[in-house]
Amino acid sequence: MSSTLQETLPPPELLSRANFELVVRRIADDIAFGTDDSLFVGSGLEYAHSRPYEPGDPVREIDWKTSARTRVAYVKQRETLKRLPMYLVVDTSASMSVASTELSKHDLGVWIATAMGLVGLRRLSPVCLLSAGSRQNELDSGITPSLNLDHFWRCIEPFRMHRADEETELASRLSSLSSSIQRKSLLVVISDLHDPKAVSSLRNLGHQHDVVVFHLQDPSETGSLKAGFFRGTEAETGLGFLGSNRSQWQANAGVARKLAGADISHLLLRTDQAIVPRLREFLLTRATLLRGRQ
Repeated sequence: MSSTLQETLPPPELLSRANFELVVRRIADDIAFGTDDSLFVGSGLEYAHSRPYEPGDPVREIDWKTSARTRVAYVKQRETLKRLPMYLVVDTSASMSVASTELSKHDLGVWIATAMGLVGLRRLSPVCLLSAGSRQNELDSGITPSLNLDHFWRCIEPFRMHRADEETELASRLSSLSSSIQRKSLLVVISDLHDPKAVSSLRNLGHQHDVVVFHLQDPSETGSLKAGFFRGTEAETGLGFLGSNRSQWQANAGVARKLAGADISHLLLRTDQAIVPRLREFLLTRATLLRGRQ
């Protein structure tokens, strides 16, 4: 995709379904270019059990802990490579719709979620699309991931419309997923992380699943508002605050460190910056790191 197309991405709700799908396909083509399947098969083959070493077994597969305990060389046996189900959790709460740029965080989130879902389906990873706002029951595609492309397009349609009266339920949604998903999965969370309990919920998920967080931010949240001192209210939590032209909504470096401590991939994206090149670079880097773990 050219930088020109990226710079002129319109709000998804303004496009017809046909034009929306056309743009999404082009974004998916661009962000997936040069990547392999690593993002959608997790960090490698799943461990099954260990067995005694036999001549010809690769040294890198030696199970050193078992070998040290038994004083007999053992190697790790792994299951056949499996596709990870992908759960796309999209924050549709009110704060995602507050914008100082042409594209809101909600708009950007819809573009990212749809493109990521399409890439996953092309790689034969079943996809489940979920809302993290209070209207979640209206938008959910069901808790079971599917490979049905037509079903995916139908499910994304209501996400294109934003609402300014929606509360966040990101933390509770993540907690629910933590208890309901039985097998290891890829969770892609797209949010501005305004839910105070979101980071702790993400950290809990990071111990069980492969988690990717696309952290969206409006320029007004970075301390560049140039408005002097002002009193504000967070869109969906109702929390009041005193801000200034140097105030930031949250300490992004602190969020990144906390998520990294739980082995969660994190990418901060701003609505006033080109996101397609950064997404492509992020996926390429992540695929390289995951290949190194195999």
